[in-house]
Order: sequence, then structure tokens, then C-alpha cells
Amino acid sequence: MRDAVDPRRIRLERNGPLLVEGPVTVTGDDGSTATSRRFMAAVCTCRRSRTYPWCDTSHRRRAASSADVPRDAETDRDEGGTT
Repeated sequence: MRDAVDPRRIRLERNGPLLVEGPVTVTGDDGSTATSRRFMAAVCTCRRSRTYPWCDTSHRRRAASSADVPRDAETDRDEGGTT
């Protein structure tokens, strides 16, 4: 178990998955669990993944609407800064 000296690292990706240092076990709202032994796990946040709770990049197939992209992200999207 990690503690304050060695905390678990989680990275938020704009319009993408939640990246969690592994190994990690995810518990769903129905009580089901899924475990990844990888050094980094991509957890789906859009629920479009066929391999949910793991991200399969399904979020990339949907064009972001203006409601999904904050105004300051317009430049990032043009420069390839989002996933």
C-alpha cells in the first residue's frame, strides 16, 4: 500500500482518459472489479470504450463539440495538444 511518502500518481488528460500509475484495481458502481498490472493504466472517463473501464481511445472518434472544449483549449486543439 502506498502512503504519503510514495503517493499514487494520477494524470488527467483533457478530453481523454484518466492515467493512473499501476498496478491498479478499479471498482465499478455495480461492485465489479477490473485489475491492470501495467505500469500505467488508462481509465476511460467517457464510457464509450468497448473495454470499459479501460480506455480504448474511442473518445478520439467523436469530434468535440464547443460545449466539450473550453475556450482556452482552442489553441491546444489546433496544435495537437489534446488526445
